[in-house]
Amino acid sequence: MAKFTFNLPDIGEGIAEAEIVDWHVKIGDTVDEDDRLADMMTDKATVEMESPVAGKVIEVAGEVGDTIAIGSMLVVIEVEGEVPDDAEDHASEEGEGDEAAPAPAPKADEIEQRIEVENPDASDADDAAAAAPASAPKPATAEAEAPAPQPGADKSKHAKVLASPAVRKRAKDLGIDLGEVKPAADGRVRHADLDAFLSYNGAGGFASAARTRADEEIKVIGLRKRIAQNMAEAKRNIPHFSYVEECDVTDLERLRADLNAGRGDKPKLTMLPLIITAICKILPDYPMINARYDDEAGVVTRHGAVHLGMATQTDKGLMVPVIRDAQTKNLWQLAREIVRLANAARDGSAKSDELSGSTLTVTSLGPLGGVATTPVINRPEVAIIGPNRIVERPMFVPDGIGGERIEKRKLMNISISCDHRVVDGWDAASFVQALKRLIETPALMLAD
Repeated sequence: MAKFTFNLPDIGEGIAEAEIVDWHVKIGDTVDEDDRLADMMTDKATVEMESPVAGKVIEVAGEVGDTIAIGSMLVVIEVEGEVPDDAEDHASEEGEGDEAAPAPAPKADEIEQRIEVENPDASDADDAAAAAPASAPKPATAEAEAPAPQPGADKSKHAKVLASPAVRKRAKDLGIDLGEVKPAADGRVRHADLDAFLSYNGAGGFASAARTRADEEIKVIGLRKRIAQNMAEAKRNIPHFSYVEECDVTDLERLRADLNAGRGDKPKLTMLPLIITAICKILPDYPMINARYDDEAGVVTRHGAVHLGMATQTDKGLMVPVIRDAQTKNLWQLAREIVRLANAARDGSAKSDELSGSTLTVTSLGPLGGVATTPVINRPEVAIIGPNRIVERPMFVPDGIGGERIEKRKLMNISISCDHRVVDGWDAASFVQALKRLIETPALMLAD
């Protein structure tokens, strides 16, 4: 028998460490060659670690959520015979026939402590009784055990209340102290007395809002941990400011409906491809928006191509797949890419280069978008744009003969958050006003 140590390999350029996000084996498991051992997350992607040998797992590096360095031990596997030659790059042979030293027998005091821990049902009263001297006299009467009444105490609340089990259960569910309910002439509280009490007190505040749930502790690991770190760094390092403008999207929605009516086998257009098209059209005039800021080097890079990040909610948390060269794509190509990337992010098939390198991000919650949002910038970008929910309102519009009429219009707010170290308020407002002009006049958006 030999011990094979599988060290965490180099899984990406510039990667120094990785986080354990899932174990597929445990100590004592038998694995075959190429079986999955663990999932490791880096800053760029989640990578599956596979066993280069067959054998029995006898040691693992840590628990889910732990971070280990590249080149350090991930698992130790006991193999038959000698370690295969093609696996030696990952391992160090620790000798043959070595067996783990048996654990020392527990000491007497350790056994007592273990018994105490493994019997949590013992009450404090039992502990106190066990600790009391055997010769301690018991109270002579029940009166000696009862605490003396406090001056001014309301005795009616502590007196025994006559009521049936059903009435008691109903009062308990409603959170009512039966001592506060006026009983009938015979001193017994009935359902009618509860009804009268509820009517007198307006029935407010006595019905439970919801059942009490047990506290739950969830370890922050994997993607959720990365999101937490990125959001904290963005808010800690970037002086955010936000700007919101209302846009009339009635004509844009009409255009979208017309395009969808004759789309054939093309994907259905949502509002997002239209907004992305408008953004890409005006960005050459506002290069400070499509930029990344390296604050350590003190360099702002204004990008010519638009690599648009698309904030996407997944079961594991928020991910930002990237539409490469969005400025070169038409509406239908954008629609296809949006669907493809969103599905890849949600099913875990997105590649590393599809989740990095964005120069500007759009975040949209669709019908849940709210009136306005103040999104957090996707560092090291300097801006993030958030279209919000579309609502219908009555508006004054020209009637064509020099007057105005009231008409139902579709309105949507556009939010933008910017890095104030790079983008001035005037620049952000000017950009959004130019975007508003294209959104409200769709013909300008599609014109060359």
